[in-house]
Amino acid sequence: MAIILCSFAISNKAMSSRYKFHNQQNLYFITPTVIRWVDTFTRDNYRNIFIENVNYCIEHKGLNVHAWVLMTNHAHLIISTEGPRMEHIMRDLKKFTSKAITKSIEENGHESRDWMMKIFLFQGRINSNNERVQFWQNGDHPIELWNADMISQKIKYIHQNPVRAGFVAQPEDWKHSSIHAYMKNECLIK
Repeated sequence: MAIILCSFAISNKAMSSRYKFHNQQNLYFITPTVIRWVDTFTRDNYRNIFIENVNYCIEHKGLNVHAWVLMTNHAHLIISTEGPRMEHIMRDLKKFTSKAITKSIEENGHESRDWMMKIFLFQGRINSNNERVQFWQNGDHPIELWNADMISQKIKYIHQNPVRAGFVAQPEDWKHSSIHAYMKNECLIK
């Protein structure tokens, strides 16, 4: 029994260090996800809050976004930084968007407001790290991108995400993606 517990502890330690920002100069693929995969980003006001805050982090915190897509309940981004540590930028981004989006949900009278807030409030109560609500899942599962092939593969994955989900037929049909920056040099996120 001791051998099994020991190997479990080692694998847990390896897993906990696997998804971290190790080299601040490299590119990382991350996936911030709404708690319990709640489809929050189906409305423009919530999508706009996320986009505005990513742009704020670009302008004021040194975040670089190389590719991105915003889906209904998560985002994929390839990021780097020239400023503060990436985990600090992501912490601030998630904290602010969490507060702004849940405040907007509470203030808007749409039909999904009550059940969404029940989930966010419940999750906030069971996680002692929260002040009131929990909007984002813990962690972003950063994957360091070591070479051009990995970067290219992740950019394709990001841009194909809405197609794989069945939302659109072509990547360029999805408004909330960096595909537009790659094709036409215009994009919602700088």
